[in-house]
Amino acid sequence: RSEVKCLVKVFDALVAKSSTHSAVAGLDRNMFRDALHHTFGMTNDVLMDRVFCVFDKDNNNCVSVVEWVEGLSVFLRGTLEERLKYCFDIYDLNHDGYIARDEMFQLLKNSLLKQPSEDDTNEGVKDLVDTVMKKMDYDHDGRLSFADFETAVRDENLLLEAFGPCLPDIK
Repeated sequence: RSEVKCLVKVFDALVAKSSTHSAVAGLDRNMFRDALHHTFGMTNDVLMDRVFCVFDKDNNNCVSVVEWVEGLSVFLRGTLEERLKYCFDIYDLNHDGYIARDEMFQLLKNSLLKQPSEDDTNEGVKDLVDTVMKKMDYDHDGRLSFADFETAVRDENLLLEAFGPCLPDIK
């Protein structure tokens, strides 16, 4: 109960800092991204947008206090099952229930340091996607289902954030 009260206080403080009228309803995308960046050190724009989308359950482009508390519950203290679903939803860019090769490519390309030559980077990312598919695509259908992702992560916990950091550091 005391933790929920603290989360609500933080939410209220973030909303109070906003100068927009939409703040009455909650946190808009920019306020939310600012909180992720300053509080949790997240810097990947694509992943911060995806975290916002996963928190914003009703898709109204605003994170309400209930969505904030429920989202942070998983984000900060979720069980392995909750974190599996959360990370999978982050990485499923088009919400079709699969993480396809092009989604992996986009996520991994954004997560890696840029090389001097764009072609070198693209080839390296393609090789990395091939490696990931060999390791995680258990049903060999060319894309990762939630079952593939879950099996791979249960075999090797480090794969939970295989396509980029979307959970806070342990510290």
